Amino acid sequence: MKNEDKLHRIDRALEAMSGVESDCTLCPRKCRVDRRKEATGVCQTGVQARVSHALLHFGEEPVLSGHADLSRSDQARGRPSRGSGTIFLSGCNLKCLFCQNYQLSWLNEGSPASDPGLAGMMLDLQEQGALNINLVSPTHAVLPILRALRIAYARGLSIPLVYNSNGYDSPAVIGRLDGIIDIYLPDIKYRSPDISKKYSGAADYFENAGPAVREMSLQQPVLELDGEGAARKGLIIRHLVIPGCVEDSLSVLRWIKTNLSPFIGLSLMSQYHPCYKAPGEIRRPLTEDEYRKVTGLALELGFENLFIQPEHFLPGDHLVPDFAKKEPFPWK
Repeated sequence: MKNEDKLHRIDRALEAMSGVESDCTLCPRKCRVDRRKEATGVCQTGVQARVSHALLHFGEEPVLSGHADLSRSDQARGRPSRGSGTIFLSGCNLKCLFCQNYQLSWLNEGSPASDPGLAGMMLDLQEQGALNINLVSPTHAVLPILRALRIAYARGLSIPLVYNSNGYDSPAVIGRLDGIIDIYLPDIKYRSPDISKKYSGAADYFENAGPAVREMSLQQPVLELDGEGAARKGLIIRHLVIPGCVEDSLSVLRWIKTNLSPFIGLSLMSQYHPCYKAPGEIRRPLTEDEYRKVTGLALELGFENLFIQPEHFLPGDHLVPDFAKKEPFPWK
């Protein structure tokens, strides 16, 4: 889609959501706070976005950070894999007790970013060779993101836009992003309201995530790759397997298979690590047997675009970032 078309859609989305900042209902929490007065709700966010880091990220799914073939072609040219141009937004509307990014989601560490400043981050990442602009935790910051995109597209932003959310989105807001977002990258964390209430304080998680992700699937039903294996459009659903919650994971997979396009991507993550406020029963690593049960069903159900993390990820904590550092990821 041409930038002119995206700019028109952004203007329509902003017009449709005008007034929301004074009575915020952007997400299922519906805190109804006046964000203009810094009366922040669950997400702890006012009118401006807050940003922790904007960097090239090499730890996302290969089609986002750099496919193996793409990495080889880059190396042949004497340069590293290009990476995903990732902007980590501070604050969160979900507040999972075990969150690996708790420094951002709970502690709200980061700095305010003006709309032109956020646009500048996107353009700088494009200039560095990023494959995409990857907005992490965008749900509560969708208005400043749209305002920044209006600036960035007018100044030549042209790489795909990734909406990397926890899944606890408003289906109505997702509907207004049609034609703006190129790649949706949501979690579906739970189906059980009891589990989602216990670990994320949101008994209505799936009640909202299900319809929101279904809307994403309608907008982007096919995961499309370019000639070098990098994603250009589509939907990739992430599911983190949590210790002791295998049956809920299996239920999530069955729902995805029954209700969404067969041409989407599915990413099953083994990287669970008990962080921050994780309660005792999940303050342990995921076992290989637990992860294999979930991946086994995914293979049985015939997911074609399936991303599986190596089993040696299970016992370690090398994927846990530290956002107090300039380079928060251990592999940097």
